[in-house]
Amino acid sequence: MSESPAKTPGIARLATADADFDARLEVLLAWEGVSSAEVQQRVTAILEDVRRRGDAALVEATNRFDRLTASGMAELAIPAERLAEAFEGLSVEQREALSHAAERIRAYHERQKPESWHYTEADGTVLGQQVRPLDRAGIYVPGGKAAYPSSVLMNAIPAHVAGVREIIMVVPTPDGVVNELVLAAAHLAGVDQVFTLGGAQAVAALAYGTETVPRVDKIVGPGNIYVATAKRAVFGQVGIDMIAGPSEILVVSDGGTEAEWLAMDLFSQAEHDEDAQAILVSWDADHLAAVEAAIERLLPTLERAAIVRESMARRGALIHCRDRDEAVALINRIAPEHLELSVADPEAWLPEVRHAGAIFMGRYTAEALGDYCAGPNHVLPTSGTARFSSPLGVYDFQKRSSIIHCSAEGAAMLGQTASVLARGEALTAHARSAEYRIPE
Repeated sequence: MSESPAKTPGIARLATADADFDARLEVLLAWEGVSSAEVQQRVTAILEDVRRRGDAALVEATNRFDRLTASGMAELAIPAERLAEAFEGLSVEQREALSHAAERIRAYHERQKPESWHYTEADGTVLGQQVRPLDRAGIYVPGGKAAYPSSVLMNAIPAHVAGVREIIMVVPTPDGVVNELVLAAAHLAGVDQVFTLGGAQAVAALAYGTETVPRVDKIVGPGNIYVATAKRAVFGQVGIDMIAGPSEILVVSDGGTEAEWLAMDLFSQAEHDEDAQAILVSWDADHLAAVEAAIERLLPTLERAAIVRESMARRGALIHCRDRDEAVALINRIAPEHLELSVADPEAWLPEVRHAGAIFMGRYTAEALGDYCAGPNHVLPTSGTARFSSPLGVYDFQKRSSIIHCSAEGAAMLGQTASVLARGEALTAHARSAEYRIPE
């Protein structure tokens, strides 16, 4: 194993052998996702205004923040016919690619559908679980710096597969710019209603309902700090999927993958925005140096080079570790949103990976394939929350009810136990309710 080379400008170089490694890694991973007091105050005001004044507040906020001149909600609603027109208006290549991605996403999520179940005990008591879809789901699709038709598919298709009766989509259109691919994806994914709303006001509309926008049971989809703050504020009034942070990728390489491939894999996440994080870990110092050289060589060729450069300089890193075991430890410590195992035998690593949103196996599996068309969901836990959270899926659009059907014999048997426990808690009505079912 060769010595770790010195850090060069542009992207941080860390080595697990360094005395200050832990401190530097903590700084690198730190992400303050909590809003400032000012942002929270502004979001609270918007939420309350929409709750109180409904459509009028929505129109005013949308005109102000997205620089529009809408006179009413009719101008902020996109009818189903317009969605179909967008789909038919795509080039053959785009339409086929979008359809192929949708088919794969649907096929994968069909396998996630849980079934209701029950069993019967010896005394005839039936216990079980009933699975039912949500009535209405709200999908937030980001707009602004980039358009994300893939996010429409990833959010709406699992809801559709789950059996959600109505899917409402909101998407901001700053300066009135509508993305045809986003509308086409909404048509393809079976979205029922689309409104050109964004920010905290869109979250408020979905959470509380207005004269035009139906109130939903759950809000899913990523957004900026105002969207994240609003989702956190309305949680409890409605369900939410997660509070999403910046996009992340952690690549672990054994040195056998082309340096240019890995450089571009890192760029694929760094180009999202300046806060995105791209990290490469390897125990091959020469390989790290080759990837660093590829980064310097390829970065100027990118259309979003300025964003990538700032992202890599601010939150990117090349980490030199001692061996495979240290690489595994780093994976579980970082708990990345996207993990690429760019190694010879990725299956051998899988049992040791405890925390990761999505795991991309082998040299040929670029993370970008998962973003668009592999099939698994690209809505993933970020900022270390993969330690306790999972990718978005069909189960996020369903709920479970417990089933309890006691026979007379079962009620008598359970009543004895319930009576003792209830009286121990001094809840005598509970005890007597159970005791009434016990024969004399």
